[in-house]
Amino acid sequence: MRVEVLGVGFDNVTMDEAVARGMELLSSGRGEYVVTPNPEIVMCCAEREDVKSAVNGASMVLPDGIGVIYGAKILGTPLREKVPGADWALRLFGEMAKAGKSVFLLGAKPGVAEAAGKRLAGEFPGLVIAGVNDGYFKDDGAVIEKINAASPDLLLVCLGAPKQELWMAENREKLNVRLMAGLGGSLDVYAGVVQRAPERWQKMNLEWLYRLMKEPRRIGRMMKLPQFMICVLGEKLKGK
Repeated sequence: MRVEVLGVGFDNVTMDEAVARGMELLSSGRGEYVVTPNPEIVMCCAEREDVKSAVNGASMVLPDGIGVIYGAKILGTPLREKVPGADWALRLFGEMAKAGKSVFLLGAKPGVAEAAGKRLAGEFPGLVIAGVNDGYFKDDGAVIEKINAASPDLLLVCLGAPKQELWMAENREKLNVRLMAGLGGSLDVYAGVVQRAPERWQKMNLEWLYRLMKEPRRIGRMMKLPQFMICVLGEKLKGK
């Protein structure tokens, strides 16, 4: 069942359920994709119908961000828990490793996907790194050909929002993969280029503040959060 927040339908799942569903899609899907919207992406969906269509067309829409959780609660349709995309993928990698499944890493600056692949292979013995490609490509056809030649079970598409959501929706029929997941800057985290907030910050749902302190240039993007909450309150007042 999906819970709608400002026009975006989120799957009302726990982390365990999301991982189990991911494994199901890796066994039976073809060209399916997962998106992980935060308030910034929800606001982009409100402004662009093509992005909204791509997000809502995903096989699984995970609530990545405490703002989405608060928004759903305010609207009277609470989601069961936050499911951060980067954490979901790590849990999925653990299950994939047990089954000997493969992943292709697409995105980030040159060299980052390679570094992420080496670290993931070390952390999850049994996980096959089928291939990597940075996100600075101009020819979709050549990249799609490279991915299809590798024939991975999972394709991580880390091109940033909304580019990655649009890319997956547009190319799903051309790709020989079972499942794709749009995970923004996760490759930088997996490679160790970017450090996540300490666990205590994550538990307090203040990871966004930690990132802002480390990267002040994100302030423009962070302004989407109060805009999102204003829109949620407006919907609440209208009785929707």
